[in-house]
Amino acid sequence: MSGISSFFPSRRANPLMNTLNATQDRDRPDLLDELRFSLEVMPGSRKYVFTPAARAEILKKLYMPFMASCPQLFLPSGVTQVPQHALLSEYQASVGFSAAGRDDPVVPGRPCSHIFKKGESCYRCKDCALDDSCVVCSRCFRATDHTGHNVSFFIAMQSGGCCDCGDEEAWRRPIGCPYHPLLGSPSPMVTPTGLLPNDVPPVQGYPYRVHVPTDLHDMMRKTVAFALDFLLDTLDYSPEDPSVPANEADLRLQPSADPMMKDQYCVILWNDEKHSFEEVIKLLCDMTNRSREDATQVTQRIDENGREIIDMNTNVTRLLEMAQAITQIDLGVTIRRAYDTFCEQVAVVIIEWLLDLSRARLATDTLVIREILAAELLSPRRKKEKNMSPSSAITLPEIANPTRIETLFLYHTRLWKKPRLSLKEIYASLISLSRTHKLTIAGRFANVYHRVLDTYLLVDRDAETSIKYFALQLFTVPSVSAHLVKNHKLVSRLLSILHSFFTNQISDKHVLHPSSSSSSQLDPDSFPFKSKRFMPVFSDLRYLIHTDPVQALICRDTEYIVGFARTCQLFMCVNPNKRAATNHVEYETDAWVSVFNVTLSLSRVIKVYGEAYRKASAAELVFAITTVVHHILMVCTLAEDRLDRAKFNPITFHQVAFGDTQYHVVEFDVLEGWVSFHHSLHWLLADLFKHVDLLTEEALRPAGFYSLREVMMFNVSEQAILTLIDFPLRVLAMIAQIRTGLWVRNGFAIRGQVLHYRDYMLRELCYDQDLYILQTALVVLDPNTVFVSILDRFGLLGYFSGAFLHSTYEGTQLSSMVEEVFNVLITILSENANASRMPVHLTVRREIIHALAMGPCTFSDLVKRVAERLADDVCFDRMLNEVANFKQPETATDAGLYELKEEMYDEVNPFFYHYTRNKREEVENILRNRLKKKTGVAEPVIVPKPFGVTFGPFAIIPSSFESEALLQVMFYSLYNILVLTESAGSAPPSAEAILDQTLHLVMLAIVERPDIFSHLAASKTFEEEKCLVNIICSFEHHDKYKMYKPRVQWILGQLEGRVSDEVRCHRKVVDVSQPPAADPEDMKKRAAKARQEAIMQQMKAQQASFAINFDDADEDDDENMEEASEEQVSYGTCIVCQEDLNSTKLFGALGIIQPSRFIRRHPDSHNSYLNEVLQSVPSMDRTTPSSNLTTFPPPQAAALDAKAMSSPNFDGFPAQYTRFGLHASVCSHMMHLECFQVYSISIRQRHRAQATRNHPESIPRKEYICPLCKSLGNVILPVTDPSPTTLNSIPFSDWIRAAGITILRSKPDPQLESLQFRNGTGEFVFWSAQDPGYAGLVRGGEGMEGAKMLDTVMVVSKSLSQQTRHLRERPEPEVGERGAGIYLPEELLGYTISTIETAQRGMDAPSGLMVDNLTEAQMRMVRGLLSCLTRLVGQQFKGRPDEGREAVRQAVIKRLLPEWSRTSLTSFSYPLLLRDPFTVLVETAAVAPDMLRHVLVLTYYACLARTVIGLVYVLNKTRSFTTVQISRRAHEDVFGDVRMFFMSVVRHSPVFEHTATLAFETFGEARIEKLLYAFTLPFLRRAAILCRSILPSAFPTPNFGSPAPCEYNRLLTMLGIPPLSDLPNQDTLQNALSGWCAHYGHSHAASQLNCGVALDYPAVYRLARLPLILDSLFVQQDKGLTCNRCNTQPTDAAICLICGTVCCLQSNCCIDMDYSERGECNMHTRECGGIVGIYYLVKRCMILYLNAGNGSFTSSPYLDAHGEADLSMRRGRRQYLHHARWEEIRKIWLNHGIPTLVARKLEGSLDTGGWESL
Repeated sequence: MSGISSFFPSRRANPLMNTLNATQDRDRPDLLDELRFSLEVMPGSRKYVFTPAARAEILKKLYMPFMASCPQLFLPSGVTQVPQHALLSEYQASVGFSAAGRDDPVVPGRPCSHIFKKGESCYRCKDCALDDSCVVCSRCFRATDHTGHNVSFFIAMQSGGCCDCGDEEAWRRPIGCPYHPLLGSPSPMVTPTGLLPNDVPPVQGYPYRVHVPTDLHDMMRKTVAFALDFLLDTLDYSPEDPSVPANEADLRLQPSADPMMKDQYCVILWNDEKHSFEEVIKLLCDMTNRSREDATQVTQRIDENGREIIDMNTNVTRLLEMAQAITQIDLGVTIRRAYDTFCEQVAVVIIEWLLDLSRARLATDTLVIREILAAELLSPRRKKEKNMSPSSAITLPEIANPTRIETLFLYHTRLWKKPRLSLKEIYASLISLSRTHKLTIAGRFANVYHRVLDTYLLVDRDAETSIKYFALQLFTVPSVSAHLVKNHKLVSRLLSILHSFFTNQISDKHVLHPSSSSSSQLDPDSFPFKSKRFMPVFSDLRYLIHTDPVQALICRDTEYIVGFARTCQLFMCVNPNKRAATNHVEYETDAWVSVFNVTLSLSRVIKVYGEAYRKASAAELVFAITTVVHHILMVCTLAEDRLDRAKFNPITFHQVAFGDTQYHVVEFDVLEGWVSFHHSLHWLLADLFKHVDLLTEEALRPAGFYSLREVMMFNVSEQAILTLIDFPLRVLAMIAQIRTGLWVRNGFAIRGQVLHYRDYMLRELCYDQDLYILQTALVVLDPNTVFVSILDRFGLLGYFSGAFLHSTYEGTQLSSMVEEVFNVLITILSENANASRMPVHLTVRREIIHALAMGPCTFSDLVKRVAERLADDVCFDRMLNEVANFKQPETATDAGLYELKEEMYDEVNPFFYHYTRNKREEVENILRNRLKKKTGVAEPVIVPKPFGVTFGPFAIIPSSFESEALLQVMFYSLYNILVLTESAGSAPPSAEAILDQTLHLVMLAIVERPDIFSHLAASKTFEEEKCLVNIICSFEHHDKYKMYKPRVQWILGQLEGRVSDEVRCHRKVVDVSQPPAADPEDMKKRAAKARQEAIMQQMKAQQASFAINFDDADEDDDENMEEASEEQVSYGTCIVCQEDLNSTKLFGALGIIQPSRFIRRHPDSHNSYLNEVLQSVPSMDRTTPSSNLTTFPPPQAAALDAKAMSSPNFDGFPAQYTRFGLHASVCSHMMHLECFQVYSISIRQRHRAQATRNHPESIPRKEYICPLCKSLGNVILPVTDPSPTTLNSIPFSDWIRAAGITILRSKPDPQLESLQFRNGTGEFVFWSAQDPGYAGLVRGGEGMEGAKMLDTVMVVSKSLSQQTRHLRERPEPEVGERGAGIYLPEELLGYTISTIETAQRGMDAPSGLMVDNLTEAQMRMVRGLLSCLTRLVGQQFKGRPDEGREAVRQAVIKRLLPEWSRTSLTSFSYPLLLRDPFTVLVETAAVAPDMLRHVLVLTYYACLARTVIGLVYVLNKTRSFTTVQISRRAHEDVFGDVRMFFMSVVRHSPVFEHTATLAFETFGEARIEKLLYAFTLPFLRRAAILCRSILPSAFPTPNFGSPAPCEYNRLLTMLGIPPLSDLPNQDTLQNALSGWCAHYGHSHAASQLNCGVALDYPAVYRLARLPLILDSLFVQQDKGLTCNRCNTQPTDAAICLICGTVCCLQSNCCIDMDYSERGECNMHTRECGGIVGIYYLVKRCMILYLNAGNGSFTSSPYLDAHGEADLSMRRGRRQYLHHARWEEIRKIWLNHGIPTLVARKLEGSLDTGGWESL
C-alpha cells in the first residue's frame, strides 16, 4: 500500500515546473522526468527504509541526465555509466581518466586550492603568510623553501579548509612554489563600486578547456538546478533545531511534505560533543532493545554522519515517550514523519553528489563543472505556487530575489555533521575558481550574515560545523573584506548585531537587527555574556578590519570611528566594584569572568581599530580623537544614560592644597565609590594617541593645530580633560589598593580581576593603556595638576605633606600604597616606547631582553613574560635569535634554553615597567654584579638612561621633573623614612623599596633636567626648613641604609657640580684618618669565635690523653675485632630495620621475575635483517659516535625522513619472531627475610585500607614495591659470594678421556635417570617450574629458612609458566607429569643472561670487555639464581653427601659426549644440536663450576655447528633476495677453512647437504664467515657474563695491548677457547663434533623430529623507527597510519614502538569485550610484547607504557625547534626527534624497566579513577 503515495500530488511544487521548458532537447526530457518520478515515488515504494540500493539508484538517476548523451566526456571509452555505488570523481581517479587522480598540471596564476580532508597536515609560515589564516598543504610546503622561518604544523580537525598556495593575496612575499607559479605581474586589486551581479563570467586563461556541446551544458545546469531545488524544498520542512513536540497533537501539526500524511514516524538521534560513546550505546540498548553490537554500529554512524534513525514505526505514543526520555539527558533528538526523514536522506545523497561533481572533471577541464555549480547556486530558486511554502520555510524579505546559495547558507543549521562539512567543501572549491567568484559568493554570504549569526549564537547545537566559520575563509582576504565593508556595510551591521546581542534584544531566536538604541543597559549575568559564542563574532570583526584596504576606509570614512565609538561606549564601566569595608561580600559572583572575556575580545578589536590610523592624515586622526573624547565625556559626565546612576554620581571638583598651591581636581574616593576595570573608549583613545608622528607640530599644522594640547583643548575644558583621565586613574588606584590588601573582604573574585587585568593577557591591551593616558595628560595639562590628581586618587596627599598616618591605610598598607604610586610615577616619566612610536620589532626586542635579563628560560616561559600581540608578531623569532643564544637540550630531561647575550645587558633597565618589585631587585643584582666584574668598582651605580624622545608631543615629558609637586613627593618620601627610622629605631616597612624608587626618580631628574632640578632641590624647603639636598645628605652615612651610599654619593656628586655650596653646606664629612669606631655587633662575633676555638683545643687535648692511657689495653681487643670482621662479611644494611646484613640472620636481594618476549629470533622473511647482520660492526662493545645525533634539530632531517618513511611498519621488528622466557632483575637493595615477611603483611593491610585505590602492585601476582627505590618486585633472591672453586687444569683431551672412563666405571644411577626427561633431551625434571616433585618436597618438610627464598622464585615461575604454555616452543611433558613447565636453566637464567647481553650491545666498554660493564647487583643476581638451581638439585638428592651434584655432573658430561647419545644405555635420543648449548653451560655452572672451561669449549663448538644448521634454514629462504656484498674474508685467523667446516656439519643428511651446498654457493665464503661470526658472538658474550659472575677470579680481563683485537678474539682469549681455525689440531673436538652432526643428520634424514633451528637475532636491538620530523608521519597518512584491525585511519593513532603496528587509541572501533572492554593498545600488547607495551601517541605527543593492565604516560621524544615538548600539538610548531630522549625510551625497554616505571608513577599518585586519569 505504501507505493500508492506516488499517485497523490506531492505537497512540494513540481521541481521541474521551471527546470524543463519547451525548448529543451526532445531526446532527453525523459531522464529528468524519470529522476523527478523516482524521487517522488521512492519513499513509499521503499517503505521509508533508506538502503545502499536506494543511494545507488538516486546516484544513477542523477548521473544519467547530467552526462546526457556525452558519457565519453566523463568516462573512459566503452563505459557509459558510473559503476553502481561508485562516485564519478572516485571512478575517474581510479581509472586515471584524463589524468584524474594525479597532481594537477602547472597553470600560472591558478591557486592550489587543495581541500584539506580530516586528519591531513597543513602548514603555516608566519614569515611568508599575510595572516594566521593562510596555510599550505604538505605538497606545496615541501616544494618551497622556509629555512629559518617560523613554521607551524597542524592537523585538520575537519574537512573544508583549502591551501592558499598560488593566491597572491595570501602572502607577504612570493613563496615560489613550482606547482603554482604566479602570473608575470600581480593583478591590481580593484574594489567593486557596488553590489556584484549573480552572473559570473567563466574563468579566463585556463589552457585545458574542452568544447562542451550546448545541449550537454544545458542538461548539466538543469540537473544541478533540479537537485538543488529538491534539496531546498526538502529543507523547507526540516526543523530549525532538534526538539521534541510536547504531545501527539503537536507532533501531527509539524510541517510535512507527505501527500498522504501517513502516521509512520522516525526517532532520530543527533550527534553532540557532550556524551560519550558508552552513554549512547547503553541508552540505545535500553531504549530500542538492540544488541550491544548493533548499538555500537549505530553510535559510530551517529558520530560519523551526525545523526541516525534509531526507531521507526506507527506507535506514536511509544516513540514520543522514547524521544522525551532521551531529551532528559540533553541529547539532541527529533521525531518526524518517515516520509520527510526519507526525503532528508535523499537530500544527503544529493549533497554527496554535488560534492562529487566539484571534484570531478569533464575530460581535461577541471573547472567547467564547478562553474556550472556556481552558476546554479547563484541563481534564484524556482518560484513556488502561493500557499505552497510551509511555515518552517525561511523567507528573506530583505533580499530581492534571493539566490539558492543564500537560502542554503541559512538552511545549513538544519543539516547535520557530514552534509554540513560536504557543503562547506563545495563552497571552498567554488570560491577558489576566480577572484570574481570569491567576491560574488562573499557578497551573498554577507547578505545573510546577520541571519547566520542568529542561528550560530542562539540555535545551533553543533557550533563546530557552523557555516559561520566560512567567514574566516572570506573576511581575511583583502579584496573581499574591502568589498564587503564598502558595498555591503558589513562592519556597521556587525556592530549593530553586537549591540543588540549584548543588550539582550533577542526575540523568537533572532537578534533584533538593526538594534534599538533605547535599550542600552548591560546585565553581566544575562545569557549573552555567559555564552562564549560571541568570541568568534569579535574575531570576524577583527579579521574584517585588519586588512589594508579596510584600514584605509576606516581612516577616510568618519562613520566607522563614530559607529565603533558607540559600540565601545556600550561596555564603558560595566560590572563596577565597590570596596567591602566592614563585612565580607556574601556571594562572590563569577560574572566578572564573562565580562573579562568580552573585554579581551573587544580590546583586540580596539587594537586593530587604533592601528588603522597609522596611515591616516593628521586631520583624520584629530577627528577620531575628538570623536572618542566626546563619547567618553558623554558617558563619564552622565550626559548619556549609560551608567547606573545609583552607582555613579555626577562629576564634582574640589580644592586641594599641596605645597604652597591650591589645585582644582576631581573629587572621588576610590575606597568609597564604584570603580570598573572596563573603559574601552579610553583604550581606543590611548591607541589613537600612539600615532605621535601625526601629532607633531609640522603634521598638525595643515589641520589647523600646533600641538596635542591645542587639539584637546579645542572643544573641551581642562576640567573635562581631568574628568577624562580620572577614570583610568581610578582603576590604577583601585589596583594598588587591591594589591595592598585593602579589598580583601571582596573575596577571590577581585584578586582574579586584578591578575588578569594587570599581569596576564590584558596587560598590554588595558593596564598599559591606562598608564599611557596618564602620560598623555602630562603633555596636555600642567604636570603639577596631574601629579596632585594622582596623589588625591591614591589617597596620599597627606603622606606627601608630612602626615605619617592615614585614616584607612594601616601599617604596611600605607608604605605599600606609596610604593605603588611610585611605580606609576616612574612609568609615566620614563617609559618611552609609545611616546617615541617605537617600531614593533624594537618593542619586541626590548621585551625579550628584559624578560631574559632575569636568567635563561625556555621559549614557553619567555612567551608568558611577553605580551600576546608581541609574541605572535612575525619578527619575534628573528629578534630572539638576535639578542639571545640558544642552548640545545642534551639529556633526556633537558629543555632548550635561551640565554641573553652578554652585550645585551647594557640595554636592560631595572625599573622596566613590566617588572614586579622582586624581579626588579633580581635584575638589579645581576646588573650590579656584571658591572662589578666589568669595571672593577666594588659598589657600582646603575645610572638611568635618558627619556630619549626628541620629536612629537611627548618630547616635553622630561620638563615634568621641574614640577614642584614632584619635588615635594621626593622630599617627603625620603623625609618620612628618616623620621620613622629614628622614632622606631629600625627601618619602616617597604623602606628599601621606596628608597630605591625615590633615588631612581631623583637620578632620572638629574639625568633629564640637571640644572633646574639641582637648583630646585637646593632652594625649595619643606618640613623643618629642610630642602631635598639636605635630606639626601642625611642618607650618605646613615647606619641603617649603607647599601644606598653609592647611589646617594653619585647624586650628591652630580648636584655638587651645579649647586656646590648648598651641597657642601649640608654634607657630612667623615675623617678617614681616624680608625673607625668598633662595631658592637662585630665585637660580639669575634668574642664568640674565640670561645669556640678555646673549647675545640681543650677537646683535642682530652682525646690525646685518653688515647695514651688506653692504648695498650685496647690492642688485644683490636686484634679480636679484626678476626671477627674477617669472619663476618657485611653487605650493607637492611633497608627496613637498618641492621647489618651478615651471616647471623638470613637475608636476600629484592628482585622481579617477569614474563618477556624480548629476545628476537632472526627473521627469514626479508633480506633487510640479513643485510643488517652482514653490515654489523665486529665489536659490539665499542660505540661509533655519530655527530648527526648530537645536533638538535637534526640536520637534513626532511631528506632522511623521505627515505626512511618508505619502509612499512616504521621498520618495527615482526612480533612473531620473538622467543618467550622469564627475565629476572634486582634493584640492588637487600632485606632480612623476617623483615620481608613483615613488609609483605603491611602491603596487604594497605590494600585493605585503600580499597578503591589502583595500587601499584598486585597481591595475587605476589608483587611488592621496594620501600626505598619504589621498584616493582615479586621475589627475594639468596645472596652468595663468588665461588672459591678453582678451574680444572687438566688439558682438554685428557679431561674428555678421563670423564669417559669415570662414567664407564660408575654404577648405573636409576634415581638420576628417572629424573631426566623421557624424550631424550637430557634435561632434568627438578629444574622445571611446574614439576610436581617440588611441591611434594616442600610439603614433606623441606621448610628450612633458605628454602623460603627459593620458594618465592618457584611460586612466581610456576604461575607464569601455567599462563604461557602457548608461547613456548620447547617439547615439554604434559601438566601433572614430572618436568612440566618452564625449564629454569634455559628460560629463566639463560634468558636473563641473554637479555643482559642484548642490552649491552653497542654500549662502550672503556675498560676492555663488555662484562666489565656489569654491575655488582647483576652478577649477584646471576649467582642467586644459580644457587636456587643448586638447591633444587640438593632437594632431590638430600640423602647423598654431595647432594647429587656428582650424579648430575656425570649426566651433563654424558649429554655432551656423542658416544653416549648413540648407545642404547642412555636416553639421549634427542640430538644435542637441537638444544641451546648455553643451557648446558648453565647446568654445568649450577652443579660443577670447576669444569666450566672444558664445557665452554664443547658448548662453543656445539653452538658453531648449530649456527651452521640455522644458517642453512635462513639462507635457503633468502637466496632470491639481494644481499650486501663482502669482498674478502676478515676473520680467517678465527674460522680457518669455513667451507670444510660448513659442509662437514651438514654431510650426514643428503637432502640437507644439497640445500646447504646451494646456500654456500649463493652467498660465498666471505659472507658465510661474517654470518658465523655475528651469530656466534652473542654466545661468547653470554658465556662471559655467566663465567665472570660465578668465578670472577678465574675469568679476569686479560691485557690485550693496543690496538686491541676484535671482540671475538678477546672473548675467546678470556674464556680459553681454541678458535675454529685450530680445529685440525683438536682430535677430541673433531670426534665430538662429528658425533653431534651425525646424530642430527640421521634424525633429519629420518624426519623423526622437527629439526629446524631458529637462531637468535645477533644485531643491536632497535625500536621501531619514528621519523626525525613528526609531521612526516602525516605525509602519506593512508599508507603509514592505518589500523589493520578496523582498516581505518585512526582519529587518534598509537604506534607500537616494538613492532611498528598502528593501533586505534581509546576508540570505540577496536575494543576487546572479553578483556574488561580494553582498547586496542592493550589487545595488541598481548600479541606483541606480552605484558608490556610501548606506544607513541601521535596526536597527544606522548609515550604510553603498558604493563599487565596498568600503564603510565611520559613525555614525548619529540621536541620543537625551541627544545620543548609540545603536548597534544597545542603550540603547533614542527617537532624533531631528540636523540637522548629516544635513547632513554630504548634503554627502559632494553632493561625491562617498564613494570617499575609504571609502578613508580602509580605509587606517586593516590587515584581512584584508574591510571588512565593520570
